[in-house]
Amino acid sequence: MGRGRTGRVEIAGVRLDPLTEAQVVEHIIGASLRGQGGHLVTPNVDICRAAGRDPSLRELVNAADLAVADGMPLVWAARLLGRTLPERVTGADLIWSLTEAAAVHGLPVYLIGGPAGVAEAARDALCERHPGLVVAGVDAPPYGFETCAAALAEVRARLVAARPALVFAGLGFPKQDRLIAALRDGLPGAWFVGCGAAIAFAAGSARRAPAWMGDHGLEWLFRLIGEPRRLARRYLLDDLPFALRLLTGCLLRRLTHRDRKEIPSMTCR
Repeated sequence: MGRGRTGRVEIAGVRLDPLTEAQVVEHIIGASLRGQGGHLVTPNVDICRAAGRDPSLRELVNAADLAVADGMPLVWAARLLGRTLPERVTGADLIWSLTEAAAVHGLPVYLIGGPAGVAEAARDALCERHPGLVVAGVDAPPYGFETCAAALAEVRARLVAARPALVFAGLGFPKQDRLIAALRDGLPGAWFVGCGAAIAFAAGSARRAPAWMGDHGLEWLFRLIGEPRRLARRYLLDDLPFALRLLTGCLLRRLTHRDRKEIPSMTCR
């Protein structure tokens, strides 16, 4: 797969692959075993909103080898267009399923992100869950490292020396994905996964919403209740209105084309 692949569903200018979590794991592990690397991004409403405002961020997302919907509003928007995104696929789930498959096939992994000690705790939790998993290294770069050439070079040197097959970068969008773009040429056979808070979730230093909330598009509410000061503006003033506009726009386009036998690929904004 690659940026020119067909069958993608475009939502808010972001092109998404209609894959299940199991299919994502199968693709990444298969490519890794063939020595083919790549970049996986998991857009949610917040990422789509940011990409809609900034063409460079939209290009960053659309240049990824795989992009899967981490957010039920994106799945619902696709359905309103008569297209299919089979399920929500999150970095927080993939860190477990991909490391399980990596353990089976002997593929070493690497973790970047989180405060000091979090990546180590995530490593221990993953290894306890998946006996035989090889974690080639963990790294918790200091705040602002990406703006310092020397610090970035150190992160790169440690990563390349570890020679992992899978790299989980949990630094938040767009920092993690810009970092991935800067590091990929050093490990062309590795898969890089922009996983947001997945490392913190795996470590147990952050709590995930119950599964039923995620399945009903309410994970944002769980996180808002837990961190109201940090997340209120993002969720209530930015993301929630964007999601409502997105779904309303898709519904109107659906109704506009209701007399056609097939609804063409289109972009909702």
